[in-house]
Amino acid sequence: MSRTRPAFVVALALLSVAPALRGQQPLPLPPAPASVTLSPEEMDVFLRTAKITKKANINKGVTDTIRVTLSDGRITHDAQIQDVDIEKTVFEAGKASETNFKDTYRYNIGGYRLARLLGMTNVPMSVKRVVDNKDAAVTWWIDDVQFDEQGRLKQTPRQGPDPERTVKQIASRLVFDELIQNRDRNQGNLLWTKDWTLWLIDHTRAFRLGKTLVKPDQLSRCDRALLAALRTLTFEAMDKAMGDVMRDDEMKAVLVRRDLLVKHFEDRVALLGEAIVLFTM
Repeated sequence: MSRTRPAFVVALALLSVAPALRGQQPLPLPPAPASVTLSPEEMDVFLRTAKITKKANINKGVTDTIRVTLSDGRITHDAQIQDVDIEKTVFEAGKASETNFKDTYRYNIGGYRLARLLGMTNVPMSVKRVVDNKDAAVTWWIDDVQFDEQGRLKQTPRQGPDPERTVKQIASRLVFDELIQNRDRNQGNLLWTKDWTLWLIDHTRAFRLGKTLVKPDQLSRCDRALLAALRTLTFEAMDKAMGDVMRDDEMKAVLVRRDLLVKHFEDRVALLGEAIVLFTM
């Protein structure tokens, strides 16, 4: 999803996704008529303006999520709608607790826009839109899903037809989740399409304000292009791209973690060598 208008090839067939904790769930909706090619700008307009023709709750997980069918008279496609916007000084769930808790639709939009700034193409477009008189994130529904992460782990082999590509995608996912401090990543919001592309969905509980890396031991490798994009990321660029949905402290915390990530991988390169630590997708 770069800024230079690469085409999105949209296979408009509504396929089932394996049941998941908070992921996308199958609904008995008819298939869309045909495939089309959308630029990022066209997809953005479609998600913001297309008429909602069908709506159904996704009855899984703790965040109210709605799957809808959108149509502008020419294109028909599904989207996910989340309007959750919760803030709590202290949040308790069983034995776990968290201060300054947030669960908000804003982070789906921020996650997409940050991924785009970094040159990542596997976070689905999410736009801000008023739905039923409430601000919400409307997110493109991923087509051609064969299974979520839980399903992948049941495969033999687990890494598909191109193990190196699969391992690299997982490594990049780990870096991105540390950057946005995603505390709610689970197997249901990691989707694998039939071409073995990993898609990252549902970021409503990301963007914590922590200023340390949560799981640095998992960060063994990094994509060269992603590391280069991290080095050049600025508050000004983030503010321009995300300032309408993200707060200053949230973006500044991202930059603190960015500095830690860059140092982490520079230290690993110094210790182990670039060929071992860095890769090219």
